[in-house]
Amino acid sequence: MADSRAPIYQRLADELFAAIRAGAYPPGTKIPSEHELADSHGASRPTVRQATDVLIARGVLVRKRGSGTFVRSVPTQVDLFSLGGTMVSFEAGGIAVETELLGVPERLAIHDASHPFVGREVIRIARVASSAGTPVLFEELDFDAAYFEGLADVDLAKRSISDVIARRFQARAIGADQSFRVERLHARDAAPLGLAPRTPVLRVDRTLHFDRFESAAHVRMLCPNGPFVFSQRIGGNHA
Repeated sequence: MADSRAPIYQRLADELFAAIRAGAYPPGTKIPSEHELADSHGASRPTVRQATDVLIARGVLVRKRGSGTFVRSVPTQVDLFSLGGTMVSFEAGGIAVETELLGVPERLAIHDASHPFVGREVIRIARVASSAGTPVLFEELDFDAAYFEGLADVDLAKRSISDVIARRFQARAIGADQSFRVERLHARDAAPLGLAPRTPVLRVDRTLHFDRFESAAHVRMLCPNGPFVFSQRIGGNHA
């Protein structure tokens, strides 16, 4: 059920996404026009455009000039670095994943000089995503406590954190600074991924900028070598 506190466009995007997942619009199907969606949902056309833009950014829809908006034929790769969030990236790739929180969210001060939020207090969430019982991604997410007060009190089990941020804090990621490197696993990170310490993994560091807050979240992702091709889509609408 859509969260009544979320912006109208976000609730409409959620409804469309639910209909697509339910099979109402299979891959390759053209969805109703903006005019038709506006009429059927009692929304304005600009609101409908915002909602479809959200799903385009997630990789769920594609807009074809002069033809309309269509449900994408799902690619085999996972666009892990899209701004829609990692759970959404796997879903858009047609891959079922389960996420497990590692402990409870904690509030802590950052003292590590290499961390972009050094000197700030953050709410840290650690989780691992698994597909068919195999860990495929470890994430350590730090949210600036000054902007996301109360996030630690939200039940985040089995939920997309991106959606929680959009609904509870009315904030959307609109940009990110990212870096990539291969590193060997520290012992503390090896167990959640079921790997031996010093196993090489892809590390991604991402600092997220939101429409309401600049540089408000930092994510450290560890991606083991496995069955998925992790990709990054360049260009297009990421708002």
